[in-house]
Amino acid sequence: STMFLVGLSGGIASGKSTVVAVLRELGCAVIDADVIARQVVQPHSKAHQQILQHFGTEILLENGEIDREALGNIIFSQPEKRRLLNSITHPEILKEMLKQVLKYFVLGYRYVILDIPLLFETRGLTRFMKYTVLVYCDPPTQLARLMKRSGLGVAEAEARISSQLPLDEKREWATHVIDNSGDRESTRRQVLRLHARLEDSLHFLWARLAVGTAVAGLGGLVFLLLRHFIS
Repeated sequence: STMFLVGLSGGIASGKSTVVAVLRELGCAVIDADVIARQVVQPHSKAHQQILQHFGTEILLENGEIDREALGNIIFSQPEKRRLLNSITHPEILKEMLKQVLKYFVLGYRYVILDIPLLFETRGLTRFMKYTVLVYCDPPTQLARLMKRSGLGVAEAEARISSQLPLDEKREWATHVIDNSGDRESTRRQVLRLHARLEDSLHFLWARLAVGTAVAGLGGLVFLLLRHFIS
């Protein structure tokens, strides 16, 4: 068997960061789409220049970086602007994610977790995932956590939550669900069980051998990669 991809998602204030922290403690390879999204819009990047062309310089901070809050306020209330921003950033994000997937492939990881907040909203990426994982919590808990975390009123918090697909709907699409409605220890136990299940089959010796081959020389590494993809 070969390395496979696991899509991880959740909802606002559902506790996805808690689950990711446990996965990282376990030594899992996690690619954070949010981190990449910030990287690809740094000053002088292709996406940064395109965003300025369409949204203007008033969304810039003093250091030249994009003010994520100001840009977020624009796209939150204007769906057409949100689609425009996605058309600019998504291709750059996907390219960087692919680079990181290949890196972990060469290092011989059993699986790679793609932490994508809107995985189930976009749906396009789910076809590349062997498994999808949803970090879930019940609606009252989600609302209370968001209000406490962000200092929002009930109406504002409900508006933020309703801008995403309901967690109960995402739950029907996920192959695995981590229920984060309870305490942190309960969530941790669920993550440990999921990790054990994903690591269950370790018959991928050729991928591990790729690490040693990389030391021996780039030529040998390229040969193994080509052989894998052709087969």
